[in-house]
Amino acid sequence: MKPTHIFQSEKVTAGYDHKTILHDVSISIPSNRISIIIGANGCGKSTLLKTMARLIKPTSGQVTLDGKPINKIPPKQLARVLGLLPQSPIVPEGITVADLVGRGRYPHQTFLKGWTKKDYEAVAEAMEIMNITEFADHNIDELSGGQRQRVWIAMALAQQTDILFLDEPTTYLDITYQVEILDLLTDLNRKHGKTIVMVLHDINLSARYADYIFALHKGKLVAEGEPSKIITSKLIEDIFGLHCTVIKDPVSDSPSVVPIGRHHNKLKMYS
Repeated sequence: MKPTHIFQSEKVTAGYDHKTILHDVSISIPSNRISIIIGANGCGKSTLLKTMARLIKPTSGQVTLDGKPINKIPPKQLARVLGLLPQSPIVPEGITVADLVGRGRYPHQTFLKGWTKKDYEAVAEAMEIMNITEFADHNIDELSGGQRQRVWIAMALAQQTDILFLDEPTTYLDITYQVEILDLLTDLNRKHGKTIVMVLHDINLSARYADYIFALHKGKLVAEGEPSKIITSKLIEDIFGLHCTVIKDPVSDSPSVVPIGRHHNKLKMYS
């Protein structure tokens, strides 16, 4: 049976450096689904993810997990339910793939208790899922960007949480690795029931891979729902300032955004 959780933000206002980024945002994360947060740079996507992961304390409102405020949940207990892959994580110098993935077991360990059979099995399974077993003894610095990103995700998987937050997991990767990472995350959701929440910049990949989308504009939630129901040319123009048309993706049947620039509008070319 797939684990289900009620994860919500309730009228959350938050920011950092004395600057308010989010304004009165209320969302409920669909359990056992892939949700993606979209919006222009600086709109509050990462701030929302960090606030829900308890890295940023809201100035008003609250975040709850199964009805309990997350600030009342002990850190290790929360880390057994929620895993977070931040944007551009820092790689410890000289660490191997297996060692980094093994750090995901920290929430399940105690000071007096060493590694258990379950810890080793969890690390091995995470590396197998992400297809990095052959790199177990390699130094992280030896890997390509796509391989390195798979290692970070494997570390989050080794944590064996029901909920996984990923802040721009495909940033700096070419399109081949972007699709590969998103396919692997979809496998995790479909096969293991993981609740996955991501911040992505690519609107078309977001529409293709998301079961549910949250759209932010200037720190406020302006739309939410299934991609086919909310991705419209008006929404994209409202939140990105981009004049576009939306067509059906011929591969996935999801909505696909086609930008209309000044030099490639066939309707005006011959006028």
